[in-house]
Amino acid sequence: MKRRAALLLVTTIAVAQAAAQPVVLTTEQDHRRSLDLLGIGQLREGANGSDASAPNAANYDEARANPYPTLPDVLLTGGRKRVTTADEWWQLRRPELVELFDREVYGRMPATLPALRWEVAEVTDVTIAGQAALRKVLLGRVDNSSYPDISVELRAILIVPATTRGPAPVITQLITGTFIPRYEERAQQPDSWQAQALRRGWAYAYLDTATIQADEGAGLTRGIIGLAHKGQARDADDWGVLRAWAWGASRLLDYYESDPALDATRNAIEGHSRWGKAALVAMAYDPRISVGYISSSGAGGAKLHRRNWGELVENVAAPSEYHWMSVNYMKYAGPLSWDDLPLDAHSLIALAAPRPVFISSGLGGDEWVDPRGMFQAAAAASAVYELLGAKGLGTTDFPAVESGVMDGALAFRQHSGGHSDQPNWPLFLDYAARYWQ
Repeated sequence: MKRRAALLLVTTIAVAQAAAQPVVLTTEQDHRRSLDLLGIGQLREGANGSDASAPNAANYDEARANPYPTLPDVLLTGGRKRVTTADEWWQLRRPELVELFDREVYGRMPATLPALRWEVAEVTDVTIAGQAALRKVLLGRVDNSSYPDISVELRAILIVPATTRGPAPVITQLITGTFIPRYEERAQQPDSWQAQALRRGWAYAYLDTATIQADEGAGLTRGIIGLAHKGQARDADDWGVLRAWAWGASRLLDYYESDPALDATRNAIEGHSRWGKAALVAMAYDPRISVGYISSSGAGGAKLHRRNWGELVENVAAPSEYHWMSVNYMKYAGPLSWDDLPLDAHSLIALAAPRPVFISSGLGGDEWVDPRGMFQAAAAASAVYELLGAKGLGTTDFPAVESGVMDGALAFRQHSGGHSDQPNWPLFLDYAARYWQ
């Protein structure tokens, strides 16, 4: 009897120790595990954006772009109640949309997360395009005492003008750390957006999203998601990488609120491509972010999911991108359709209302992100802006390239410079200044 009890104890300890180790899965294994969690055998094939002759070539024909032309009404609750006042938006419809995004699209953050403590690891006097500034290296250490096998340390580079008339507004750019040296070199050009921001007396920061969460399915049991779930694989409604990056942006904003050199009430977030998706998600979830520059965000960002143009739901649900979203999102690539989604990108933009959001895209090499689909989402979100007393786009007519619609809290402009955020930076800075000054 004692021998059996001893064996049972040894077995129990071994199981507990094994459970404490982070799960190690390849992207393919975790993608398959996610489909099994939903009871799905196979997803529909995504669009091929690199071979126009492929059977599944991406569609760029407007006549075929809108198989589901009717969007979910952003001002109609699930109980079919028409929202007609600001109070009803804040108390009824907005919380309902947040819950739907949590469950069906971006995933649900845990109710409690480990604390994060920022420290200024390095301060250096620098000159940026002839302007004196301070360069601060910020490290955000996450408390991992509850699960020491995973360590998370956020890293950001903050540039603050050396002389200002008061606390400086600040722009956060989401980017992976491998790009930061290139961006710092580019900042030395007199016409760079960084130089222009400093001339206005504004600060800016690069937030290294790779230090928050890896941009791959194989990393989901590491990073902040892995730490929060003690190294275990996700459930169907757990948060994905875009939500994790957005969490990191909010934590950097916590630091801004503690730095007397910064005016945290005047802060902007910017991201391009996949970081544009994350920037819009961050702005939707954190009401402290005052202005957003959302560049070429495409599917999972400002592009309507119901549009058959360029990147599709099926692409986002595939092994190369599924980790951005919740597992539940994958079911809309099979067996459900895009039209089964209870919301769309216009609902995400509406969560930022009435704060200013500048949506940007390019022409020539930027078709994949569906510029017209992003414009249509902004147009459909305008009803919420107007309900809350702000000006939306004010039109449903797609503007000509290089003209844009810029006079409302919701703005849209398509430049001619391809898949890039550079051409619209000067216009965004002017746009943000309207609200900050």
